[in-house]
Amino acid sequence: MTGRDVAYYVSTTENRELLSMNRELRTENSTRTVLFKIKRQASPGSQAYWEEFELPWKRHMNVISSLMDIAANPVTREGKPTTPLTYDSNCLEEVCGSCAMLINGRAGMACSALVDNLEQPIRLEPLSKFPVVRDLAVDRSVLFENLKAVKAWIPLDGTYDLGAGPRMSQKQQEEAYPLSRCISCCCCMEVCPQFNEHTGFVGAATISQVRLFNTHPTGEMMKHERLTALMGDGGIQECGYTQNCVEACPKDIPLTRSISDVGREVMKQAVTDFFRR
Repeated sequence: MTGRDVAYYVSTTENRELLSMNRELRTENSTRTVLFKIKRQASPGSQAYWEEFELPWKRHMNVISSLMDIAANPVTREGKPTTPLTYDSNCLEEVCGSCAMLINGRAGMACSALVDNLEQPIRLEPLSKFPVVRDLAVDRSVLFENLKAVKAWIPLDGTYDLGAGPRMSQKQQEEAYPLSRCISCCCCMEVCPQFNEHTGFVGAATISQVRLFNTHPTGEMMKHERLTALMGDGGIQECGYTQNCVEACPKDIPLTRSISDVGREVMKQAVTDFFRR
């Protein structure tokens, strides 16, 4: 047998082994399934209950794609027809923040939660600190009420052209950009022990937005109003600095740095206001 014949034999043998392995893998994947255990609730005042669903495994499937399949064919694991699932989603790429939920007991984004990285059965629940609308959809309007309370905007009446506005240095832009990545998912509020019905704490996301607008050359003109809003009930003094928020944030926003910086500014403002009386 020549060298060429040996090379051909080895190459052919390796190809046969690879084809055999691919066939075995396809057979295994065709029988592989994913089990979901989903907490459901028909209306805000009704009793919650659990249902199980089983789906064929697919490559790169995530929680949201799985919920889409379940909603399209709402049949439980036992083969019983049920009502279609209700959940929030939009961008499907971790930008809008709407698909936040509890996944195996942890707050996270369903669109970026890969099934292969999760322990089965995959338990899906609505965020626990917000009123349930239906199934996995919750009412997170409290965040927007908090943002309104701290005036997290730059007021413009739009009656005339204000021009390009003040320039920001490269350093200012680099410091502000991470803060602007907030997607209002409320994961930081869900994991915060201080955010509850007893304290009324505004949460890390709101405080971080105060820092963002106060460091903007135009937004700085309402700095006093924002800091004053954080001095009242539910303000920054309610923060226990557990740092759960920065661990849960899907956009890696430096929330604890924001709380620290804004807390210092609030204290300075409080002292200044006291001596100006």
